[in-house]
Amino acid sequence: MRHYKTISEWFQAWQLPKPGHPLISVLQVDVARVIRSGETVASFCDFYCIAIKRVTGAEELKLKYGQQPYDFNEGIMSFVSPGQVTSLAVEKDVEVKQSGWYLIVHPDFLWNTPLAATIRRYEFWDYAVNEALFLSEKEEEIIIGILQNIHRETHANIDKFSKQIIISQLESLLNYAERFYNRQFITREKANHQLLDRLEKALTDYLSSGQPATKGLPTVNDMAALLHITPKYLSSLLRMHTGQNTQHYIHEKLIERAKERISTSDLTMSEIAYELGFEHVQSFSRLFKAKTRLSPLAFRQSFNH
Repeated sequence: MRHYKTISEWFQAWQLPKPGHPLISVLQVDVARVIRSGETVASFCDFYCIAIKRVTGAEELKLKYGQQPYDFNEGIMSFVSPGQVTSLAVEKDVEVKQSGWYLIVHPDFLWNTPLAATIRRYEFWDYAVNEALFLSEKEEEIIIGILQNIHRETHANIDKFSKQIIISQLESLLNYAERFYNRQFITREKANHQLLDRLEKALTDYLSSGQPATKGLPTVNDMAALLHITPKYLSSLLRMHTGQNTQHYIHEKLIERAKERISTSDLTMSEIAYELGFEHVQSFSRLFKAKTRLSPLAFRQSFNH
């Protein structure tokens, strides 16, 4: 596991010239390297890294995230936050050619700016690399234009306006990325709906399997792991298509299942709560009433009438 504490260390590892600024750097890359069979490259950094890149000749290159292989041949934009581990491996020797742009920002550069407190609100920092942003040609031009502006500022004579201009450019880049991700959730509608169909089936299967009684309530992390995506990406996708986050979606499915069991069985409320994974019937009753405005018992009585 490689740990890069500073931007200079990262540059040195990639055999690049010393960065012009110790806390922020923009670089354009066009490199080729051979990754040997069985080689695993895993690393994490103490800084933010935003990349727009194309990798060719890498059909055998596999990113190790979840259980999903990832195709690097597209033009993509990815976001890696401090401490996030990235890892890749190959099954045979392969020459990889990589081109694109990197923006590297140490958290210390954001100190005493509003962005220091707001940068983590952008949920894509917690997306996995296989949930990268696929840019259109026009979108790529916009992002590269901003990166070029930041590059010029970091290589110009520093004055009292320099940092604020760079921060505003960085904030603009993040806002555009958020807009483009929302577009991606719409334009990849078929794939997204297939994912949501899988989520619904996974939840339905779990709730009817008898497993909740021993394993407990389904969690956001459980559902995301079953789909091989990150919890944040799943919640973003659900909000875009249903207006709900994952927790609310799970609760809706729980209540649907509870209504079914209350109306079609003679089980007590305690037995139904246990069957659904609740440790205490009181918790089940509170959630049911919050969602339906009726207690479970009142729902059964109204249904029977």
